[in-house]
Amino acid sequence: MSSTTSTVYTAAYDNLLAVYRSTSILSVLAGIAGVLVLRGTLRAARRKLKTTSLRGPPGAHPIFGASKDLFEAPDTGEIFETWAEEYGVAYEVPTSFGGKKIMLCDPRALAHYYARETWTYVLTDSTRVFLERGFGKGILWSHGEDHKRQRKSLSPAFSHAALRKLAHVFYNCAHKTKAGWDSLIDLSGGESAVIEIQDWMNHISLDTIGMAGFSHEFGSLDGKPATIQKVFSAFDTSAKQSFIDIAVVLFADVFPVFSYIPVSCVQSLTDMQATLSGVAKKLLDRMEKEKKDGVIDGKEDKSIIGVLIKATEAEGERHVTPDEVLSSMKELLLAGYITTSNSLTWTLVELARNPDIQSKLRDELLAFGSEPTYDQLQSSLTLPYLDAVVHESLRIHPPLTDFVRVVSRLAKKSYSFPLTIMSHSQATEDDVIPLSEPVITKSGQAINSISVARGTKIGLPLACINRSTAIWGPDAKVFRPGRWLEKDGIPKKAQDVQGYRHLLTFADGPRNCLGKGFAVSEMKAVLSVLVKSFVFEMRDGPNTQVELCQGILPRPRIVGEEGAAMPLRVTRHEGF
Repeated sequence: MSSTTSTVYTAAYDNLLAVYRSTSILSVLAGIAGVLVLRGTLRAARRKLKTTSLRGPPGAHPIFGASKDLFEAPDTGEIFETWAEEYGVAYEVPTSFGGKKIMLCDPRALAHYYARETWTYVLTDSTRVFLERGFGKGILWSHGEDHKRQRKSLSPAFSHAALRKLAHVFYNCAHKTKAGWDSLIDLSGGESAVIEIQDWMNHISLDTIGMAGFSHEFGSLDGKPATIQKVFSAFDTSAKQSFIDIAVVLFADVFPVFSYIPVSCVQSLTDMQATLSGVAKKLLDRMEKEKKDGVIDGKEDKSIIGVLIKATEAEGERHVTPDEVLSSMKELLLAGYITTSNSLTWTLVELARNPDIQSKLRDELLAFGSEPTYDQLQSSLTLPYLDAVVHESLRIHPPLTDFVRVVSRLAKKSYSFPLTIMSHSQATEDDVIPLSEPVITKSGQAINSISVARGTKIGLPLACINRSTAIWGPDAKVFRPGRWLEKDGIPKKAQDVQGYRHLLTFADGPRNCLGKGFAVSEMKAVLSVLVKSFVFEMRDGPNTQVELCQGILPRPRIVGEEGAAMPLRVTRHEGF
């Protein structure tokens, strides 16, 4: 190599080194950000060209679109239904930073979506980051073949054969509650007492999932303190939300990296994850020790934890890893605690507000006499009015209000903040979604299907669909169990909804709720004991107004009161 060439290379190297040294970290980050913005812009342009341009509400906020209002609304169902009435069964909602999501309120579109869920339609990156940080890579986080494998490993724990052996757990918890309420009434010196039923329903759900799911006695109905309940109860606050927290979570929906910013809501998520991990690890260690010591040798353990441990030893499509076991346990602890307790509370509130319905249910239960078996609880024919009351409650008060924003308020100290558990899904490939009725596009064209490009966000407003007057008729928002028993009580359009009993309460498709049989059986068993034994009335009379408050899930409370308490007047039923 000549000295001239060497000099040229040396000069070039020196120039590059000088450029490198003059480049700050901020400049590098700005460059990376520029590339990401360009990439996002190109993808957005492609989605705009290939996705049907639908009508929809205007963005209320220049940065957050409609997202901020939806996050702060206690019940998004009414908002989504209002928009569906104005814009049709499929419409666009503006989101943060100029984005949009398509809302589907049409039975045919929903059937198409659910048939392709976990493959064509998957959770967004921001949702998966949240789920991984809160619970790990469990069944909620997974999709595709991974989701199919984990679901198959869990299914035996929710089979009829497994649940049939657990019915006694539901009744044990119900009778403990009855005994506790009898004691409170005795202490009041009369035949009735004002009882905060939400707290008691929480106790029932925790002890039930403890024994039935994990062969563990939390003992909350016996007055034993449970760390997990303290953490969940702390979330049920009515504290003012911080705008910083709101901004972070809405930014995180677009840029997942924002979910790592250490604001109060993120710390609350960390606290919840640590508590759930600690409880799940103790339960798992105890079970493994019992197995090692021969305590459970030769016994068939159909509890959730028993099935999960067995799955770690399986090969092929039923195998799960130890980390997946812990993740699934955390998810099931949370789901088993918050959903059924919420549904039981709402059912008792509706019975208190509708004394004629309550009396009719009590008459059926008293006439039946004995406690229903598991198979009788599962049947819609054995106790038809009990079945109707439970499913009407699940219809009008679904624990999870939508799959655009299923909110949990993760509170720490004075903060109360919503974070998405199962947020939007997004398309992994271009698709065409059929509709059962035409919608009008922005250009004024009537269409019977909509095109969606890869990356398009899709939302399913569950509460809106369950209570839609267009689907369920003019009395859709009225608590009327009789509709389930009448020949034409379920309208044709509602029958087109392919979820469990034509409801989306437990979702549908590959991600439908594995525990629906567990939840319905628990609700029926608890109600069969309590409604026979007690009469329920609103504490402040029949005209008491009830509103939604945001806890981990939307819960009922008396208008103007703080927290998530739901006091009812409970009176012993004469002759029982």
